Amino acid sequence: MSTKKIVLICGATGFIGRNIAESFAKNDNYEVIGVHNKRPTYNCSNLKWVKADLTKVEDIRRVVKGVDIIIQAAATTSGSKDIVARPYIHVTDNAVMNSLLFREAFEHKVKHVIFFSCTVMLQSVEKPQDEESYDANLELHPRYFGVGHTKLYIEKMCDFYSRIGETKFTAIRHTNIYGPHDKFDLEKSHVFGATVTKVLASNDGKINVWGTGEEERDLLYVDDLTSFVEKAIESQKKPYELYNCGYGSAISIKGLVKKIIDASGKNLIIEHDLTQPTIKTSLSLDCRKAERELGWTPKTTTDDGISKTIAWWRANVKVN
Repeated sequence: MSTKKIVLICGATGFIGRNIAESFAKNDNYEVIGVHNKRPTYNCSNLKWVKADLTKVEDIRRVVKGVDIIIQAAATTSGSKDIVARPYIHVTDNAVMNSLLFREAFEHKVKHVIFFSCTVMLQSVEKPQDEESYDANLELHPRYFGVGHTKLYIEKMCDFYSRIGETKFTAIRHTNIYGPHDKFDLEKSHVFGATVTKVLASNDGKINVWGTGEEERDLLYVDDLTSFVEKAIESQKKPYELYNCGYGSAISIKGLVKKIIDASGKNLIIEHDLTQPTIKTSLSLDCRKAERELGWTPKTTTDDGISKTIAWWRANVKVN
């Protein structure tokens, strides 16, 4: 009889989900099932596919049955432009999806659910912030009001279901994740993916950067997030935990652009487009709780992560 744990990866065709699926599929301890819906699947040894719309309870019930672990990487996501233009999409679909998924996990007595939160509920400050830094008395940035409160609600749903059932929940507040399989198109990508494409596709000796470039980001290479998930599954003791997961220090967008240009080997002039959205923040995460309780620390330096991502981009991304 097989002793492998059955892992269901929701959002396995997305950036984070695909990296986790490909990594877990190489681990003999797991039988890995990937959920897909609208995006095409891909070939990966030891990965089985199931199709489901995770906003429909009957689809969720069908794919959750018999599963040991759910890694919930499915979400309606995009870059800052879309969060500004259509915030209601993020709020509604993600609240419905996770509420239904957690209920079915509870009813089917799934052993462990991993949920990916984010950091937009945190204020912009200079020092790294820990898991207790969120202050409900402070107003969220207007552009992030909907998505930030949705993530907070879902974190509380993790806590709630862990109290009334047999399922362990982990909520991960991760910073800006980057690496292979990220979105690299300019409309939907986040700052890292967009910058890599702008640099590598530039043919006029210039790169146009949205906004001032003074915002600071904590950037974590995707392999370090995958290792975090593995550590949480192996080592979390309590029924519910909220963990920070980040590099631990911030880099300015200007500094990031320079690093990407240097790593690319190109000689580009930086121009700033001040008509584009600039969401000014300085944010980094204190991840000592994860180090203390899970034995996790990031292993990939920013320079190494940039080099790996550029190599992957050059081998895989097609630019019109």
